[in-house]
Formats: sequence, C-alpha cells, structure tokens
Amino acid sequence: YAAEMMVEALRIGILTKDVNAYGSVTLLNALRKRGIPGTCMSFPQFVARIGYKPYLSVGRRDLLKDLSALIVRPIGRGSLEEIVFRMDMLHRLQRMGLYIINPPEAIERCVDKYAILAILEENGIPVPRTAVTESQDEALRAFHDLGGDVIVKPIFGSRGVGSTRISDPEIAQTVFSAITFYHGVIYIQEYVPHGFSDIRAFVIGDHVAAAMRRVATSWKTNYSQGARPEPIKLDSEMEELAVKSAKLVKCKVAGVDILEAPNGPLVVEVNSQPGWRGLQSVTSVNIAEAIVDFVLSELKT
Repeated sequence: YAAEMMVEALRIGILTKDVNAYGSVTLLNALRKRGIPGTCMSFPQFVARIGYKPYLSVGRRDLLKDLSALIVRPIGRGSLEEIVFRMDMLHRLQRMGLYIINPPEAIERCVDKYAILAILEENGIPVPRTAVTESQDEALRAFHDLGGDVIVKPIFGSRGVGSTRISDPEIAQTVFSAITFYHGVIYIQEYVPHGFSDIRAFVIGDHVAAAMRRVATSWKTNYSQGARPEPIKLDSEMEELAVKSAKLVKCKVAGVDILEAPNGPLVVEVNSQPGWRGLQSVTSVNIAEAIVDFVLSELKT
C-alpha cells in the first residue's frame, strides 16, 4: 500500500526538444505502464524567477512542487547565452532539491570533448591521442605528430556531425585556417584503425544495461549516420571500463563509445543524453523501462 501511495504521488518530467522523439515517447510509455504521470517540456517554456515564487515554472506548473524528478533528453542547439542560462536553471533546480538525471554537471562535462577526455585520462582510462589548440601552426604540427592521419571534430558536437578525416597536409592547413577564421577551437584526434565498427555501451547506474557493436561502411560509426547495430555481450573488463568512465563524469545514464584498437580498447566519448533506438532493436532489455526503474530506485533512497 505504501508503495502504491508513493507511485501515485510521483510525477516525472521529461525535458526534450521534441515530444515525438523516440526517447521521449518510449519514456512516457514506460511511465504510463507504471501508473506514473509523465509530462514533456522544453527549455523555451521555462520561466525563472528571483525574489518571488514560483522560482522555476512551465506554464502554471511549479517545477519544484509538481515534479519528483526530471529526465533530461537532448535539449537542442542554442546560442552561448541560451545554453548558459539553461544550465543555470538546471543547477538551481538541483540545488533546490529536484532530482535531475543526468545531473547538470555531467551534461556540462560530456558536451565538452576536451574536458571529458582529460578527466578520463587523469583517472587511468585509455583514450586516443588528441591535441586541441587555437593556433593553425600548432595544429599542423600536431597533425604530423599524430601520424598525418587524423579526425578533426567540433569540440562541442554529437552524432559525428562536423567530424572529418584528414590525411593531406594541404587540406589540413585549409581546414585549420577556416576553423580559426570563425574563432573555433581546433580539435585533432589520431585516426585509430577499428575495422569500421565501435561499441556503444549503455550504462545505467553501476552496470551496462545493454550494448551493441555499430558496424558502418566508413570510419563514422554513428547509428544516426547509418551504422548497423549488432548485439554484443561485453566481457567484464569492457563493462568495467564503460561503467567507470560514466561514473568519472557523474553520469547515471550514459552511452559510452569504445574503439577496439589494435593495442586495446579506447574510450572516445561519454554521451550524457544518449539515444537508444538502434540499441533497442538488438536487445531484449527495454531501455526506457530500465531508465524509469532506475529513477524510481533513486527516488526511494
């Protein structure tokens, strides 16, 4: 009876840019299956107040009073001002007691490719050799230091968008010049031979809920770019690597991308807002239900 009363008192928010996205819909279905009201919202609907209440609201809903937890899905692009303000609101909601998954600190770390790889390396996680600079000359030097075959990525970005493989010094110089012209940061990573596939481990809490090998026809292995998902069972070493990587950046739900390199596995990314449509097609685990169950277990503690 007490458990039923708790469920009745719960209301879970889903923060998303698209209420019809696969992740949003499957989470709402998982909540409905458990008899828990779920509601989708987006950042442009938020109103933040200082000095009077409600401190944060969507429409007439006081988020601190009406929500038990907030699940953050991809929140979309924005200007620097918009992104900073959005993260400020998440931080305030968390400070005032709302359970947020993933925590804003984790989202901030994961969106920054340099910051996250630095944290992982400092804690013994194997990562690809990477150089980051604002200087064209230093970037060209790094291009040669990394073997003259590199991947240039936007320091903020996902799904492989904007990433390009370069093995020609003249093309490298042109690309580096264009990036600096627009006041960008040049992020260069060694190309790691990996047979046109990689591993996505979906971490929930302290275990890998499911995993897949993403098989592509080129070096880009993102599912959103056409890679084919195949089921895979990780060994204990690979699972430990994925879970440790997620925990180091304070992610409670994460997609950890691992390359099977010639000299051992390398972690290339931890995604704090991972999709699971491709993974769901090759696993019997209901990912959305597993996330909801984890959130409920966290709220009980």
